[in-house]
Amino acid sequence: MIFLGKYRHYKGNFYEVVGFAVHSETLEDMVVYKPLYGEDKTWVRPLRMWSESVDVGGKTVKRFELVHTDDV
Repeated sequence: MIFLGKYRHYKGNFYEVVGFAVHSETLEDMVVYKPLYGEDKTWVRPLRMWSESVDVGGKTVKRFELVHTDDV
């Protein structure tokens, strides 16, 4: 389950999930998020991609990991 809040991408950058949406054509669930560095844009990504795991050097890790506010 994905919650509103701050997340760390497996490459190290931090992002904030600010909402959820549904794609108007495909009805796919989407995550609405903002980077917590440099850019002042709002992005969307399919929920299935947000919550999937990736292989990093032979180790399986979450693409985005929920973090406490104090960690950012």
